[in-house]
Amino acid sequence: MSTENLRIVWIYPDLLSTYGDRGNALILARRAQRRGFPVEVLEVRSDQRLPTTADIYLIGGGEDGPQALGAQRLLADGGLHRAVAQGSVVFGVCAGYQLLGTSFFAKGTQYQGLELLDFSSDRGPSRAVGELAGDIDARLGLPPLTGFENHGGRTHLGPGVSPLARVTAGVGNDGATEGAWRGKLLGTYSHGPALARNPALADLLLRWATGAQHLPPLDDTWADRLRAERRTAVATSRA
Repeated sequence: MSTENLRIVWIYPDLLSTYGDRGNALILARRAQRRGFPVEVLEVRSDQRLPTTADIYLIGGGEDGPQALGAQRLLADGGLHRAVAQGSVVFGVCAGYQLLGTSFFAKGTQYQGLELLDFSSDRGPSRAVGELAGDIDARLGLPPLTGFENHGGRTHLGPGVSPLARVTAGVGNDGATEGAWRGKLLGTYSHGPALARNPALADLLLRWATGAQHLPPLDDTWADRLRAERRTAVATSRA
């Protein structure tokens, strides 16, 4: 058991909290606490300086205006870049995922992203709304991804990142791949919240943050039932 707090930062809840992504912070904290890790969750608003020594940083979904403002303030702050340079974990969802790349579009205007991952995002021909599923990169050792997407963007990966998953249902990045990852940085279009629907993904982030090779297993009966239910619903809708 760690004697130091596992510090989790939820970035800009006043701007990027449209789709219940606060649940990702709750899931991470709960799964860490059940294993004996003392946890501190910090909610850092857009008018506050970002701490640079936390273990995990979370960025949620949001609308165009707040997304653009969030990008501008994170770039001006510089704290997330310093945290990444020191080895912190970053998990971005939807708008928060797009922010990690080199650029994105909001209300018809292209904005600079944080340039932490090698991809760019633009607008797709239609809005992607519905169940999202995919087979996660085998190197991560995780079961298939499940989630819900609601976005108008399309994300184009560069050679410096790997897709999180290959799409089996939904759109994700472009209908073929979903999300992106490199090192301890990972992004996805999956809501649900993502870490409630994918507890093994939550544990991956915790392993990255704590340096643990393995974590004691938890009773994920409820999560497994939800995942099975949603996968059955996706298969039925495609039949």
